[in-house]
Amino acid sequence: MAENREFKPLKELGEIPLGEDDVLKFYVDEFKGHKYGSVRRFVKGDTYSGPTKSGVTINARLLEPVIEVLSKLPAEPAALEDQELARWPKKAGVELVARITLFKDTTGVDLREWVDEPEYKGPSKKGVRIPYKDLPQALDFLRQMAPLIAKS
Repeated sequence: MAENREFKPLKELGEIPLGEDDVLKFYVDEFKGHKYGSVRRFVKGDTYSGPTKSGVTINARLLEPVIEVLSKLPAEPAALEDQELARWPKKAGVELVARITLFKDTTGVDLREWVDEPEYKGPSKKGVRIPYKDLPQALDFLRQMAPLIAKS
C-alpha cells in the first residue's frame, strides 16, 4: 500500500536546460490514483543527481487556465518588472500564482504556490521559474500534458 502515497512518474514529456548541471523537466505523475502534470528542476552533480524541491504539480482543473494565460504572453516581455499574471485556488490556503519575474537581469515566468496561513503569507518554495525565451517550448510540453491528465 505504501506505493500509493508516492508520486509515480508515468510519462516524461521533455526538458528545458537551465544551466550546465540542471534542467526543468515536464512529466506526468500519479499520486493516490490522480494524474498530475509536474514541472520540476533536476540537477546533475557529483554528490546528488535527481529531482529538487523546486517544482510544481498541476491538476487537470488548473492546467487549462495556466496554458491560456501563458499562451497570451507576447514573444518578448512587455515590461521589465515583476508582474502578476493570474492566481488560481489550489486547495485551502494555497493558490497557484503565475508571475513574470526578473532575476539576475533575465526575465522568466514563475509558477509558484502561494500560501495564506496565520504564520506565513506569500510565495512558497514549491514552484519553478521558466526562462522567458523558453516559454514556447514550455507551453508545448504543457499542452502535451493536458490529454494525459484529463479526467477520464
